[in-house]
Order: sequence, then structure tokens, then C-alpha cells
Amino acid sequence: MELKKLIIVGLFLAIGAVLHAVVPGFFFGMKPDLMLVLLFLALYFFADYKSFLAIGLAAGILGALTTSMPAGQIPSVIDKFTTTVAVFFAYQLIASKMAGKTKYFTCVAISFLGTALSGAIFLGAMILLMNAPLSFPTLYLALVLPTAAFNMVCVALLYPIIIRIARRSQLIQSKPKSLTH
Repeated sequence: MELKKLIIVGLFLAIGAVLHAVVPGFFFGMKPDLMLVLLFLALYFFADYKSFLAIGLAAGILGALTTSMPAGQIPSVIDKFTTTVAVFFAYQLIASKMAGKTKYFTCVAISFLGTALSGAIFLGAMILLMNAPLSFPTLYLALVLPTAAFNMVCVALLYPIIIRIARRSQLIQSKPKSLTH
């Protein structure tokens, strides 16, 4: 990964960590995960097959450091890393071959599905690893799905802004390198 891209990814993850830290936990210490928005944008614009695992691990560690959920550190690392792999490959297999509005709407949809997957993994890990007395369906419906919708809107708003900045500055590409070369 080029130094410029590495710096931008670091900034995205740092902004995500700040958002994750300042949003208060409200339901058993759980809170919406706004770090995922910036993680997804970093994956869409900057990740390649050599760097996406490191981006996911860094996001997981930052998420673990800023979680307000008691004993949520391990589930946070698990969910961010697993979600990174799923979203990166979904993007590479589907959206990277598209252009224009089709690509935009596909990336927005992937962000909704990625957030829903992340929440499911986090809740499942909390219940299984920590023996947390949590109701998966209740929390999924009350917290994960609204967060997924909110994250989808955030990606929908930020994606075109990043495209515009990319065209003007020529610092970033709108399409990550393909897995095939």
C-alpha cells in the first residue's frame, strides 16, 4: 500500500475510533458502530488484497479499545475482522466490476449488509464467549438493524464526497486493485 493511501486509511480509522468512543452506550453498554462506516469506505477506496486484513485487524483493535460494552473487546475484534473479510470480498466480487450509480448503490447495499453481519457476529460472540444474558433477536432488531440503516445512509452521503475529492486531488482511486492481477 502506498504511503498516501496508508495515511488516509489511518485517518479514516482514527475518525472511526473517535466516533466509536464519543457515541455513548445506551443499551447494556451497546452503541451504534459508526466505525464501520469509515472501515467500509476505506475498504472500497483504498484496500487491496495485501492490505485488507491489516485494515480489519486495526479496526478491530481500535473498536476493542473504544467499546463501552463490558467484556466487548474480544467480540469487537472478531466482528470487525470477520466483517472486513466479508465486505472486501463482496466488494471485489460484485461492486468492483461496476461503474457509476450501479456501483454506488451496490456499495451502499454492501454497507447495510456488512453492518448487519457485524452486529450479528458481535452479539453472537458476546452470547457465546462471554455467556452474556442477552436476547439475540431483541438486540438485533432494536440495535443492529437501525444501526445498519443509519450506517447505510452515512455511506450513501460520504461516498460521493470521497469520489469528488478523489477526482480533484488525484490522491485516491475510486476502484481498489483487483484480486486478479
